[in-house]
Amino acid sequence: MRVAFYAPMKAPTDPVPSGDRKIARLFFRVLNDAGHEVQLVSRFRSWEGAGDGARQQRLRDIGGRLAERLLRRYRTRPAKHWPEAWFTYHLYHKAPDWLGPRVSRSLGIPYVIAEASYAPKQAGGSWVIGHQAAGAAISQAAAIVALNSSDIPGVLPLLNCPRRLVPLKPFLDTSEYPPPDHLGRERVALRRRFGLDTKRPLLLTVAMMRYGNKLSCYQMLGRALKLMTDHRVTLLIVGDGPARAQVEAAFAGISHHQIVFAGLQSHDMLKNFYAAADLFVWPAVDEPMGMALLEAQAAGLAVVAGDSRGVPDIVRHRVSGLLVSPGDAQAFAHAVVSLLENPLRLREMRAAARALAMCEHDIATAVAKLNGVLEHVRQGALP
Repeated sequence: MRVAFYAPMKAPTDPVPSGDRKIARLFFRVLNDAGHEVQLVSRFRSWEGAGDGARQQRLRDIGGRLAERLLRRYRTRPAKHWPEAWFTYHLYHKAPDWLGPRVSRSLGIPYVIAEASYAPKQAGGSWVIGHQAAGAAISQAAAIVALNSSDIPGVLPLLNCPRRLVPLKPFLDTSEYPPPDHLGRERVALRRRFGLDTKRPLLLTVAMMRYGNKLSCYQMLGRALKLMTDHRVTLLIVGDGPARAQVEAAFAGISHHQIVFAGLQSHDMLKNFYAAADLFVWPAVDEPMGMALLEAQAAGLAVVAGDSRGVPDIVRHRVSGLLVSPGDAQAFAHAVVSLLENPLRLREMRAAARALAMCEHDIATAVAKLNGVLEHVRQGALP
């Protein structure tokens, strides 16, 4: 099946690392692995984060022109070379899809969305243009693939049949993550590279350093560590970004713990960090999903995280980790300490985390589910 692929929030070819780009690449791979002929049809980024109405109008106009350009290109070819379906990854009021709905209607092909969100509270707000466009796109879609269960209540009312919404657990290729390094070789290597105190429990966090929710998470993590006065840990932080100075300030003055900033790391190198750590920590304040949480578990790491939005879709509370009230630094610190003080429970959670990732979140499951969705919509049937 020929599939036109588009990601309005961030193209899979975008040079800036992020969880969104990672998931876009995973969906592109899944479609290819399912045997479809997938083409990235545009790198146009429709995201507008400031609530600037004039800029939203400009992006809408640019998107309209790009859609017409695509249609002219397709119509110069025989219909047998047109896409048979359009697949958009991740749209919402700040990043609407100005291309897919128009092209799909004009060509008479099914329009499929993965990860759509619709917030009624945004109606009439600063993103009214994008909000209306997101709602119209969701209503038009032949199928909505929902990665985040917290999005479902907003999306379902826009669908004339609930069967058009297909839940899919967040996924990755679990075979890329080796089992935990029980011999400690990776920890020795990281100790030499970053001067780590390996006698201390090694906590790991992986996230970009951006303003907004990411910075809030780092600041809460700093507050939680300050409360852990009876324990000495090493926190290894992987990430970078425009809020780096503010992130470093969040950990300033913490002398009883070792805080190490490792900067950005490649995907292959990051696997060594997961293999070396004892516990993955991330406050997940208003976190849509958190792919690093899933990567950590695939590598056999238990997780302490905030219980927000899509995080419970990835971390099973008291099985593969502990979830605490978002923003509660005291509860977060207590959860971390409770696992460090109970090595048996921590080992059990680590084993459960890897088993759950391999059983419920492997890419093979996504290939089968997504292939089924496309086959149904091609035949004009509900998924």
